[in-house]
Amino acid sequence: MIDAAYIIAAFLGGVAAMLVRLPPLVGFLAAGFVLNMLGYESTPLLTTIADIGVTLLLFSIGLKLNVRQLLKSEVWGSASLHMLGSSLLFVLVLGALKWLGLGLLEKTSAATLLMLGFALSFSSTVFVVKVLEKRSETQSAHGRLAIGVLIMQDVFAVVFISASSGELPSPWALGLVLLIPLAPLLRQTLDRFGHGEMQMLFGMFLALVLGYGLFDLLGLKGDLGALIVGLLLAPHPAAGNLSRSMFNLKELLLVGFFLSIGFTSTPTWEMLGLALLLVIALPLKSLLYQAVFMVFPMRHRTSLLATLALTNYSEFGLIVGALAVATGWLTAEWLVVLSLAVALSFACSAVLNAVSESAYRRLEALLPTAPAEALPTRERPIEIGDAQAVVLGMGRIGRSVYRRLRKHYGLRVLGIDSNPKTVTELSERDFNLLEGDAVDSEFWDKLLMSSEVQMVVLAMPHHSGNLFALQQLRNRQFPGRITAVVEYPEEIEPIRELGANAVFHVYDEAGRALADSAAETAGVAPVAQQIG
Repeated sequence: MIDAAYIIAAFLGGVAAMLVRLPPLVGFLAAGFVLNMLGYESTPLLTTIADIGVTLLLFSIGLKLNVRQLLKSEVWGSASLHMLGSSLLFVLVLGALKWLGLGLLEKTSAATLLMLGFALSFSSTVFVVKVLEKRSETQSAHGRLAIGVLIMQDVFAVVFISASSGELPSPWALGLVLLIPLAPLLRQTLDRFGHGEMQMLFGMFLALVLGYGLFDLLGLKGDLGALIVGLLLAPHPAAGNLSRSMFNLKELLLVGFFLSIGFTSTPTWEMLGLALLLVIALPLKSLLYQAVFMVFPMRHRTSLLATLALTNYSEFGLIVGALAVATGWLTAEWLVVLSLAVALSFACSAVLNAVSESAYRRLEALLPTAPAEALPTRERPIEIGDAQAVVLGMGRIGRSVYRRLRKHYGLRVLGIDSNPKTVTELSERDFNLLEGDAVDSEFWDKLLMSSEVQMVVLAMPHHSGNLFALQQLRNRQFPGRITAVVEYPEEIEPIRELGANAVFHVYDEAGRALADSAAETAGVAPVAQQIG
């Protein structure tokens, strides 16, 4: 059983973080260190919870990925360049601190410095994906770039762990290529489980047994196995629903991961000081990310927001530290330094990403202007043609709105969605669609709104996105009608205050439509007609 103190500490830490407008995970990290200082220790159950949470996180990433994204030069190229450059950069930083006479660095060899530099070059998959999911940006241009880089870093991690352990993967690992022809069977099986608990249980089996368990058995990184199995399922239409059904469980289990970081060891003032120096050096890592991204053709917003998301250290640094301590290359104190640096970088990165959009606006003028013709097609100005209505967000509600406006009212409709997979699938079904991120301020700058547009429907799945889009439309004096869809009653008033012409509560409207249909079927007239 988990001691009640762990749950209380995590809850209070999360509340404290929210009170100062930080993500709850920063509070979970702090709670872990507080419990450690109070004499509590990590338990096998907490470790298991943390491991399962990370595995399910990577599985859910795979469910949303397009493998072609990883093959783009800006993904594998930037990940490789940054890995090399950042490792050398931190060797120089640590070498300078050693020259200044810091105690823990005095007896470190060049090989040890190189290994520490390699560990510090990684960014945290868990943290970055959590931040992007919170803001619904995993499918945005910068979100896809950041996640692609993180996956390539996971591949590098597998190579390092195999090499440092001195044990090669089992020869049977070559048989894992059979998972590729097995993928269609897995997708067909997923169809048979519907949308209930069996679908979720099948997802757990795929992530923890077929993914993590099989890869770990064959001497490969189990987390990578979960990600790859998710990737094989990604083309299936039910993959998104499976990811959503596992979301809350994954979020809860990840609390254990963030708590467990604080149990590494009890820090001293010297360790804390060195960790702070590493955090102060973090902007150098950011500058290198930005410089590498600028080698490839992309908008400055894409590169800068991806850079800000990746501005942190990774829990992988703790894995490297644990391996180094086990082999005698590092003293146990270094594991504490790395855990403190990781935790502090998460806190700094959380604050930074909370103001990423305004930071981009301020830094944009300092970056060189890129000619439009040099940008990929998806990043060039958007022409909406002769559309009379625009639907932002082409999920289930957006698609229904699109069909109704086109077929029942005869309007020329344009749908806009940030997910390239959705855009491709619906375009093949004769939808008039464009890829665009409506929570991207630059999207509105490059959107060429036609004078023929009479209405805009905000049907994005997250309230914050609809609010942002409404604000942008009002800032640009859009003369047409704006209608927004909300999920919760408390979201209605903020939308109205920003000037939406009509607001529809999903469940209320569905309930009214269902009641009207039931009454009509039964031949019951409305009360007003009965009285008349």
